[in-house]
Amino acid sequence: MKKILLLFFLFLTISSVAQVTIERTKTNNDVKLSALPYYSYGRGLGLTSPDSLFQFNIRFRMQNRMTYLQEEDTEGAIDGQIRRLRLRFDGYVGDPKFLYAIQLSFAPGDVGEVQEGENVNIIRDAVLFYRPNRHWSIGFGQTKLPGNRQRVNSSGALQLTDRTINNARFNIDRDFGFQVHNLNEAFDKFSYNFKAAVSMGEGRNSTEDPDNGLAYTGKVELFPLGAFTRDGSYFEGDLVREATPKLLFSGAYQFNNKGRRTQGQLGTELYDKRDMQSILLDAMLKYSGWSFQTAYMQRIADNPVTFNPLDESDVQYVFTGHGFDYQLSYLFSSDYEIIGRFSTQRVEDDIHFYTPHTNQYSLGLTKYIWEHSFKMQGEFTLNDMEYFNGSNRQDWYIRFQVEIGI
Repeated sequence: MKKILLLFFLFLTISSVAQVTIERTKTNNDVKLSALPYYSYGRGLGLTSPDSLFQFNIRFRMQNRMTYLQEEDTEGAIDGQIRRLRLRFDGYVGDPKFLYAIQLSFAPGDVGEVQEGENVNIIRDAVLFYRPNRHWSIGFGQTKLPGNRQRVNSSGALQLTDRTINNARFNIDRDFGFQVHNLNEAFDKFSYNFKAAVSMGEGRNSTEDPDNGLAYTGKVELFPLGAFTRDGSYFEGDLVREATPKLLFSGAYQFNNKGRRTQGQLGTELYDKRDMQSILLDAMLKYSGWSFQTAYMQRIADNPVTFNPLDESDVQYVFTGHGFDYQLSYLFSSDYEIIGRFSTQRVEDDIHFYTPHTNQYSLGLTKYIWEHSFKMQGEFTLNDMEYFNGSNRQDWYIRFQVEIGI
């Protein structure tokens, strides 16, 4: 029995380092999809068939957090939860040009509240890609749209414990449809990527009655000083300590025809469909442990407020407005990192009666044990909200989080 177990362990070990040429000049089992970046310090656990007709990799990650929340004029509260618990499976079938990726979520904060007659949102990604060469990638299925940089990045590759308030309100997210990416990255010269998607516009796991409205997304990414080391544009912080400055500019636009939800692919159901436009601009700079990134986000819609036909006091509205994010960090040689972030969000006059303008201030300290794959994070965040009647309110929280994964 011991010999059998030993042979099985050796088989897993040998298989996990099996090499297949699937991207650039690298030969490993680390499937990197530009539509679905997943930070990995190592390669996960991989199995490749002896005839190289299929490859199967499995990864997991987990975020455990404890938060003390203080809302103005209320008693403080303590919250502990598994914020994210994900499993990802990826690889290829038949030929390394035909790639697949599946990502499942299990934490309540990921799945959402279970409601009668509604889907349980376990499936986050289920997508097939055809990659004929290193420049082209064609996808079909459900995955992230080519939107804002922080949203495209895995939540496991963030410097602070969550994305900004603008990412929570203005960004586009996952959707079902087709994507085409043209990638032209080199480390020592000007580089660029073009990405486009045609999708359903309803968000992930939608089973609503079909209509003839679609979402159209386009994105351009520019690297004036060459591509980042180790795909550094796909994770926050300068963990590789870029030897020369690296710079990214990107811009994305989406038109969502007959959108049904308050935030396009996200949010609650509207009482009437609305056409929506999203504008997403980003910049990122990394050099010698320093990292700076900034973003602008905007959503536009005519007549954003919709009313319940049975009760006009009951409304749902498209979250229209704009916001800016600014984030600066420095990584010390001890692998401690300090992060500061400021976000400002201004909503359109049509919806200001229902939701405030907000400024958010965050300060964080992160200890990287195994880069983004194993880290401890501490964060203080203050939200300053201004309501339509001129009143103000301040809420704040202190949070400790541990991230671990392969």
